[in-house]
Amino acid sequence: MHAVEFLKKTALEIPGVVVLSGGQRHLKQSALTLLRKRIIDDEDTSFTRFAGRDATLQTVADELFTVSMWGDRRLVIVDEADEFVTKFRGGLEKLVEKPAKKSVLILDVTTWPKNTRIYKQVTAKGLDIECSELKGTQLLKWLQETITETYGQTLARDAAVLLIDLIGEDLGLLDTELAKLASYVGAKGKIELEDVKSLVGGWRTETTWVMADAAIDDDLASALKGLDQLLGAGEAPMRLLGGISFVFKKFAFATDLSRNRGPLDQALRQAGVYPAGVSKGQIYLRRLGRVKAEQLLQRLVNTDAGLKGASRIPERFQLERLLIELAGREL
Repeated sequence: MHAVEFLKKTALEIPGVVVLSGGQRHLKQSALTLLRKRIIDDEDTSFTRFAGRDATLQTVADELFTVSMWGDRRLVIVDEADEFVTKFRGGLEKLVEKPAKKSVLILDVTTWPKNTRIYKQVTAKGLDIECSELKGTQLLKWLQETITETYGQTLARDAAVLLIDLIGEDLGLLDTELAKLASYVGAKGKIELEDVKSLVGGWRTETTWVMADAAIDDDLASALKGLDQLLGAGEAPMRLLGGISFVFKKFAFATDLSRNRGPLDQALRQAGVYPAGVSKGQIYLRRLGRVKAEQLLQRLVNTDAGLKGASRIPERFQLERLLIELAGREL
């Protein structure tokens, strides 16, 4: 069961062994908070936590099978338990088969291979809560559901896309920005693109828009000037790329939609370009030509990989090169 699904469960019996698997810390913390509420009343006297590198099976088992004087159940968690699971796999398999009657063991692991016996045991008799990264439409859905369930507001799809491009895919950071946005829009009840641009991006996002427009208009000098201003102000290269990608991914998508000779203006609208920008989008893509237009997405992907360490070229030069390519110029 994925953590997103688990967090929506209003009634679920918690078995003796629970595994939190994956690398998304925000989901793990949310799942653990809910588990603690459902398992114990007094977390100070009925809750024990071990560091995986220091724990032994004996010490963990002693805690699990010790009767609590203060509550009906005990909760024992082993953090960073990958090495612990590997080292004590045999004993843990027995524990899954015959768990403590009034205690729950939670194992926090990063890797959780599905071809192991203990995985199959936990799936059958315990509870495996998958806390993996959310991507694409899953992440968009999580943002829109979170803002509705937590704050009773709505988040426009294009606003959600921009938020991800600006902040990244870390759920903890995104959740923090959602709280700010919910407070910012207040009684209006709906978070729209302009709200994200104003609150999350500020003048830097506005400058990014101007820079992108300059590249679209083939005004390379203005585009590079905007980039210089943003980098000089300390803007992170990856965040800049997020804003650039938000604009040009739509043109890449429209190019793909129009591959079967469909109307370009219709493809641009389907790709999410606002009506006021459709005419400029048509001029831009026709100026580029189909060959260069079909390379837009790959250029964004290449720069993303380069900024993440795949290239030794300085970050400024990578972004400058990208703007030159997006403007349709030759290097």
